[in-house]
Amino acid sequence: MADNLSEALKTLKLSSADSVEGCLDCLLKALAQNNVETSGKIQEMGVLAMMPALLSAQNSCTPKAANIIAEVAKNEFMRSPCVEAGLIPPLVQLLNCKDQEILLQTGRALGNICYDSHEGRSAVDAAGGAQIVAEHIKSLAESTDPATGKLLTVFCGMLMNYSNDNDSLQAQLIIMGVIPTLVRLLGVHSQNTALTEMCLIAFGNLAELESSKEQFASTNIAEELVRLFRKQVEHEKKEMIFEVLAPLAENDVIKLQLVDAGLVECLLEVVAQTVDSDRDEDVAQLKTSSDLMVLLLLGDESMQKLFEGGKGSVFQRVLSWVPSNNHQLQLAGALAIANFARNDENCIHMVDTGIVQKLLELLDRHVEEGNVTVQHAALSALRNLAIPVVNKSKMLLAGVSDVVLKFLKSEMPPVQFKLLGTLRMLIDTQADAAEQLGTNTKLVERLVEWCEAKDHAGVMGESNRLLSALIRHSKSKNVVRTVIQGGGVKHLVTMATSEHMIMQNEALVALGLIAALDLECAEKDFVGADLVQVLHRLLTEEHSAPEIKYNSMILICSIMGSEPLHKEVQSLAFIDVVSSLRSHENKTVAHQASLTEQRLTAQS
Repeated sequence: MADNLSEALKTLKLSSADSVEGCLDCLLKALAQNNVETSGKIQEMGVLAMMPALLSAQNSCTPKAANIIAEVAKNEFMRSPCVEAGLIPPLVQLLNCKDQEILLQTGRALGNICYDSHEGRSAVDAAGGAQIVAEHIKSLAESTDPATGKLLTVFCGMLMNYSNDNDSLQAQLIIMGVIPTLVRLLGVHSQNTALTEMCLIAFGNLAELESSKEQFASTNIAEELVRLFRKQVEHEKKEMIFEVLAPLAENDVIKLQLVDAGLVECLLEVVAQTVDSDRDEDVAQLKTSSDLMVLLLLGDESMQKLFEGGKGSVFQRVLSWVPSNNHQLQLAGALAIANFARNDENCIHMVDTGIVQKLLELLDRHVEEGNVTVQHAALSALRNLAIPVVNKSKMLLAGVSDVVLKFLKSEMPPVQFKLLGTLRMLIDTQADAAEQLGTNTKLVERLVEWCEAKDHAGVMGESNRLLSALIRHSKSKNVVRTVIQGGGVKHLVTMATSEHMIMQNEALVALGLIAALDLECAEKDFVGADLVQVLHRLLTEEHSAPEIKYNSMILICSIMGSEPLHKEVQSLAFIDVVSSLRSHENKTVAHQASLTEQRLTAQS
């Protein structure tokens, strides 16, 4: 064979048109037997440079020449040489002919040259090849002839190789309008497995781009994908569809379309079929289905549609996941409740129908050696449910705070963060609960420890906010004393310098209550934390909000009963700063400045 090949290559270089075809047949045969070796010889003998002359619509050898290029371009080392030999412009020219065999081999050649090749893609881009292929696909989309189906598959594959992992080329295809065309193909050619798969891979690539979502939303992609999904029995095929559904379902309009198209019922069916299986592919499908279900609930409209006033069958099915023995379903069930709990009406309904108890039982199962993601999800759900004022007392009566406190020993920042947020929501406006928790020494000690968690800003911020909330909502001297003894004062002073105004305000109000309820006990900590300097800075900073200035002045008045703090206030010439605020544009600030000035003058 090697001798025949060498002979054919030599003949090809010297031959007349008549013997060329025989040489090309010999090359194709050699490539079929050993592609890598034959491709290497083709390159050595300089055959690629002769190919442009064979690539014209009038030449009977053209299909075979294009086929040879397609075959050699299967090898990575041949793609750049194909570009350097100037093969792209004549190949792109061939896309304008009508001969289906030439189009097929040309599409294959261009697709293979583009595969994972920056040079190949750039050359095809420069020659305008993608636009011509996109137009072909559009004009052939409605034809169900088998030969056309094969050509469409090759063309879709070519566009996929051309744009894969390249955002700018994918964006170019989107602008060309390939998405509606590919969606149409999926509808017309749903029986053509190869073409369907090619469309799905193309969708998977394009759906990652934000700019594609609007085009997808204007097609009937949701119906087509759900229809295709229902037909699939093989795990791999379902996975391919899932890979398209996940990025598309991030768009709220498409979420609703998928819900309307019946995707949720399909997902619930997959869950039911796979929940008791321990086969890897079933476990993967269960996870993908339940994750996708949770994703669909992130859209306000799609969520509300599935909630159906708390009577929806989907809502009921998802609730049944919470007590299951499958961690993945427990997780998805808790996350789904958290997503349903995004407005007061839903939250009130869920608390009234006993969902809190289900979540508490779930958390109890995960206290010792628990699953962190399940803990995090269940706490998220409880936090959301605790937002409406009417739910707080009901949830406290149900024992939510007692169960949540079991997770104080957790070393996982995501769990710590949600635990803190849940407690803060629960005690908002609930004085008795705030007093009970605020005098819990273990809780306060843990909060003070987490206030120093500099590696976890979220946990640090939430700890400070809960510390402040315990004081603000209880207004209790016992709570104030517990916080002082636990070393919490310095953290509240630091919190008053936060970049977030809401946190500054919460800190100043809590510090004001500490000063009003137990100044004597807090005095040493106030001095040690440089409270007076902090207040001076807050009052002199121009960009401090009116509320911050107002609460800072209230606090100054509250600490004047302490001799060391009084001396510090005098030494920093507060009276000048306060006096200048009497003309502040905010009337409340200006009025408080007058009162504070009188207080400072009287005590100087």
